[in-house]
Parts: sequence; C-alpha cells; structure tokens
Amino acid sequence: MTRTKILITGASAGLGAAMARDFAARGRDLALCARRVELLEELRAELLAAHPGITVAVRALDVDDHAAVPRVFGELRDELGDLDRVIVNAGIGKGAKIGTGRAEANLATAATNFVGALAQVEAAMAIFRERRAGHLVLVSSMSAVRGLPGKKAAYSASKAGLAALGEALAVETARTPIAVTTLLPGFIATDMSATSGATRLVAPLDKGVAAMVGAIEKERTRACVPAWPWRALDIVLPLLPGAVVARIS
Repeated sequence: MTRTKILITGASAGLGAAMARDFAARGRDLALCARRVELLEELRAELLAAHPGITVAVRALDVDDHAAVPRVFGELRDELGDLDRVIVNAGIGKGAKIGTGRAEANLATAATNFVGALAQVEAAMAIFRERRAGHLVLVSSMSAVRGLPGKKAAYSASKAGLAALGEALAVETARTPIAVTTLLPGFIATDMSATSGATRLVAPLDKGVAAMVGAIEKERTRACVPAWPWRALDIVLPLLPGAVVARIS
C-alpha cells in the first residue's frame, strides 16, 4: 500500500526534515509540524520548488502542549484532505547523570520523548480509528534495547517506553487495517547525535534516513536502522555485562 498523505512531527531539522525530503521526492503530500515554524516554512519552500506537484502543509506545534496536538493534527488532516501515515518523530536528547542536581533535563527528556509522544499517538490513532485504516510510525532509538548509564539513562528509558508502546499497539492492531511500525535508529549524523558524544558507528544522514524510509515503506513492525551493525547489536546488547555497556555507552 502506498501512503500518500504523511504527517511528520519534529520536521524542522534532523531526521524529520530529511524524511520529509525523501518522501517529497517520492511524490507524497506532507503535513509538517515542529516548534520552529520559520524553519518549516523554509523547508516547505524548498520542497515545493523541487517537487511542484505535491502539497506541503505546515503548523507550529510543541508536543509538550498536549491539548494542541489533536487540534494541530486535525487541522493538517483537513488541509491535506486526509492522513494515512503519522510519523511520531519529535524528541529531545537532554540528559544528566541522575542525582547530580540537573533533574530538569531528565524530566524534560522523559516528558517530551514519552508523554509528548503518547499525546501524538493518541491523536493519530483517533484519526486512524475513525477512518479505519492508517500507518503509525514511532521513532524510538537503539538505546531502548538496553538501559544506558550516566547522562543517557533518562533518554534510553524514555525511548524504551516508546518502543514498548509501539509493541503493544502492533499486537492490538495486528488483525486490523491499521499498521504500527517502531523504528530503532542507531547513530545517524544529526545535530542531536553530534552533541551526544557518539563518535563511532555514525551513519551519514542520507544513508540513515534511506534505511528509515525503507523500513517505513515496508511497514515493518520493528526495525533497527541502518541494518548494519544495529541488527546484530539488537541481539548482543541485552546479553553484555554491565561493565561492557558502561564502557561503550
């Protein structure tokens, strides 16, 4: 099935903007939202100049404003005429070692990456249940596979919660026309990965996003992207001793 009307949150930069460019090149109509609406307007102009046959709708959205999420999703659906895929991508990478006086960073990460994502999932699933079809995509992380120590603890926990939510919904909708995909990206070259301290195994942005979009188009239930080396690490990480995880994280 080809999904032609796609909503992407967190689309002003990084993975969200790169996915928008890939889907635009495939001729899909896009609904893009993020906090920085001026960047969305610039991206919209870029996409329409390169692909004048598509429609691109944009809205400002802070996913921590839970009441705004269903309203904005509804406005974007009405502007495009429908929504048949929603990609829950908005997230942040703040974090500090727990108990060191920077609780606000960890609380913000948990609130945006899980509670804010849950608000988006609620809004998307309401649309899909009403239309009795659709494709929900959750952008989690390979850090969801194993709890990571230090400043990444809250981030990995938030992404593990999102992955568990995707798993639950995939089971629930398995015999329905609603599909659910959970993506677990490894290190992909974005501004967020540049500030995370990751220096090894970082995939170029184009390669990483191509792998993400490929898994989305196949509507796989769960996908580690890019496949190498993350599929192997998906198996190995839960088995490693804690001391090893501490060194590599």
